[in-house]
Amino acid sequence: MRQHWTCAILLPAVVLLTGGCATRSWVRELVSKQEVEIGQRFDGVEKRLADDAQQIEGMGTRLQTVESSLTQTGQLARSAQAQAEEAAGRLTRLWGSRNKRDLVDTLEVRFGFDRWDLDDAGQTALASLAKELQANPRLSVDLEGYADPTGTYEYNVGLSQRRVETVRRYLVEKGIELPRINSVGLGPITTAGLPDEKKRRVTVRLMVQPE
Repeated sequence: MRQHWTCAILLPAVVLLTGGCATRSWVRELVSKQEVEIGQRFDGVEKRLADDAQQIEGMGTRLQTVESSLTQTGQLARSAQAQAEEAAGRLTRLWGSRNKRDLVDTLEVRFGFDRWDLDDAGQTALASLAKELQANPRLSVDLEGYADPTGTYEYNVGLSQRRVETVRRYLVEKGIELPRINSVGLGPITTAGLPDEKKRRVTVRLMVQPE
């Protein structure tokens, strides 16, 4: 009878001890799995942070490239503006200095309707003029191009400029230096009573520099 009671007391104790060991093992296994999952999550977060850092670094590099390009563009623009202002200043001084010269002679080179090429009469007159310029370095010319009022104003301004350019190029080909030639296209002449054929011209003024 005493043996039966002993077994009855020991069996539950063994069961409790066995259950306790199993519970601790399960807890350790659960904690271990959670540690692994947490470690993996941290690894993933670190990788994303590293990727983000690389992207931010790349954006910084691109921004530096853009800033460098903008700086270079600004420098080029300032340089071009300075050159344009210098050229405008030279032109203003050159055109203003023409008033300090004396008029020697005036001639007109006529052109056909809507044309800017030289005819025989025009070439003959300019060839004689070129000889005078070559013989006297103190001489220079002012060229003023015109057109008749037929057509739009903008077209006639361009036409007058092409006529002036034709005369200027002819003189340069004859050996006359560019600084001795002042030229401007002034567009259409709208003066009433003047025939259109007399409006289609380049007025050439032969000037001399005072001694």
